[in-house]
Amino acid sequence: MPYTNPNKSKSFQLPGKSIAKSITLTYLGVILVFPLALLLITFFQIPMDIIRETLNDVRLWAALKVTVTTAFCAALVNLVFGTLIAWIQARYTYIGKSIVTMLIDIPFALPTSVAGIALTAAFSHKSGIGKWLHSFGIDINYTPLGITIALIFIGIPFVIRQVEPILEEIGTEMEQAAQMLGATPFQITTKIILPNIIPAAIAGFTAAFARGLGEYGSVIFISGNMPMKTEVVSLIIVSKLEQFNYAGATIISVVMLSISLVFLLISNGIQFLQKKKYGLINKGTH
Repeated sequence: MPYTNPNKSKSFQLPGKSIAKSITLTYLGVILVFPLALLLITFFQIPMDIIRETLNDVRLWAALKVTVTTAFCAALVNLVFGTLIAWIQARYTYIGKSIVTMLIDIPFALPTSVAGIALTAAFSHKSGIGKWLHSFGIDINYTPLGITIALIFIGIPFVIRQVEPILEEIGTEMEQAAQMLGATPFQITTKIILPNIIPAAIAGFTAAFARGLGEYGSVIFISGNMPMKTEVVSLIIVSKLEQFNYAGATIISVVMLSISLVFLLISNGIQFLQKKKYGLINKGTH
């Protein structure tokens, strides 16, 4: 049974509702919609033969495969471990918890290039960890595995910050009541906890995946940028811009935008169905 906070029956309304709504929509239009619209307009002005030539590049498709695969795997790992970390942060009190909370947010504040350099140094053959892994035949740097680790590093806060507030909000009262009524831990998990956190977990997974698709700074060092092997799409876009090939950069950008939008639509659809299934959608709200 999903949890509903009784204190949220009436939402607080800002003074000047119409003005606030107009300012918000204008801001979103200028910051978000306008640049994307210009990108699409520029794309549709590109001759079809240039679009076809750009999309037929095998190097692009190899980079696209590496980018999507590593971003998806990293987001999947973050979904599992991010949810576990969120559970520990929301439900347990321990020494150093505030420090862990600060560490979780470091990928948000840290320049991604710094993260890339740090990870590359940590897994190089000169470091203790790198030497130890290399003795087992495992190399991190300049491999898709290294890219995945970098994307895990920068993406895990998205899942934690989505799931943790939900766990704090629902509390433990329903779980304790279910336990008193004889429910097993499996039943409590599947019937009470998961229905409440799945939409937030999916949102965090989607955000981490989308971030991974467009990541640049944290992966250019650890990937080695080897064409057909460890090259990512964001690097190809930057290369096109450096070569003043704005049409090619625009085409690839639109491809990545399309992938992100399709994935966001699928994710939002799953979240909607999940909320509808467990009655988490308030009637009359959108």
